[in-house]
Formats: sequence, structure tokens, C-alpha cells
Amino acid sequence: MTLKLHCFGESGNSYKAALALELSGLEWEPVFVDFFGGAARNPEYRAKTVMGEAPMLEDGDFRLTQSGAIQQWITDQTGKFGGSVEDKYEVLRWVLWDNHKLSSPAGMTRFLMNFLPEDKRPADVIAFTQGRLKAAYQTLDTHLAGRDWIVGDDLTNADLSCCGYLFYPEPFGFDRKDWANIDRWLSNLEQTPGWKHPYDLMPGNPSDRA
Repeated sequence: MTLKLHCFGESGNSYKAALALELSGLEWEPVFVDFFGGAARNPEYRAKTVMGEAPMLEDGDFRLTQSGAIQQWITDQTGKFGGSVEDKYEVLRWVLWDNHKLSSPAGMTRFLMNFLPEDKRPADVIAFTQGRLKAAYQTLDTHLAGRDWIVGDDLTNADLSCCGYLFYPEPFGFDRKDWANIDRWLSNLEQTPGWKHPYDLMPGNPSDRA
């Protein structure tokens, strides 16, 4: 049975799960969630996931949300992206770090700067979250010095999680050229066989609503 990932192209959290599926070799298909049209709030979607979130993985009667949990499920099914036995908790540590320190403020800042009407964008909030993000970029860039991947010698869920928002073209205060080690690491991801940009991997694009 083909796996279904309920997702939308603008979502970096969806991208983490979609990219893991795409690179895993599992058979899957994206199902568009019209998140900006309120689809995730409707009763039918909420009946499938009380959290009302995207991404949502669906495998028959099995449903799972939260990108980190979906990535771990993919690892459990395929044996890929989990790192070595010794690195298991280091991979998890970086997934959790990303969820709290990088992707969460990146997603919010990108939304505030690009998907709200200009007159409703809270400048002080944006400045604050960009400051938090700069500290996160510094942490990641420092860690990647002399490394091809975040943990160990190969691609893991740590990489698939931390890259979630960093390929998007919309401005939110991140320019990969300002961070040499992050830039090199993102290039490694782009050169991975099967890699796709989020707007090529999932349905949904800001131009669709223009």
C-alpha cells in the first residue's frame, strides 16, 4: 500500500518528512493540505488527527503527525537515517534541538515576514525571533566545521530535520552564504541522489495564491 503524506509545499515541517520518505525508497504520495484555506481545521481532518497538524503520515488505519516522529517511523521501517547504534541519541538530540531552537522560530518568522499582510507584520517580534535564529545558525555553523554531516559520517534524521526551512527562497533573515559551514552542508544535501527542493517535492506554493 502506498503511504500518504498530508502536506503542503510551504511547510518546512512537512518537508522534513517528505524528504525522508523520498530518500528512503519507500513508496509514497503527497496529499495536498490547503493549510492556508483552513483545511487542517475542518472536522474531517481533525477526525484523523486531533492535533490538526501537517504533516500527517497515513498508512491504512495508522496515522502519525510530528515530523520527528515520522522520521523515526521511517527509520524503523527502513533502517535508514538513524545513524550508528552509538549515535542514536546524538541524532535525537539534534532533532529535538532543531524542533525547539531552529525550525520553530524559522517557521514563525518566515510566516510573519511573507504570509501576513505587510501592515500586520509585527516588527518587534520579527526582530526578536531573528536574533534567536542568528544564535541557532551560529551553533549549527560552528558544529559543522570540519564535518560533512551533523552526526557521524552519513546523512541522518539530524540533517533531514535541521534543513527543513533552509532551502526556502522567501526572506526570513537567513542567507546561507553568510554561514560557510552551513552552506557547504546544504550543498551536500542538494547533491544527495533523490534530493528535491520543497516546492518540487510537495504540492502548494505561494504563487498558487498570488
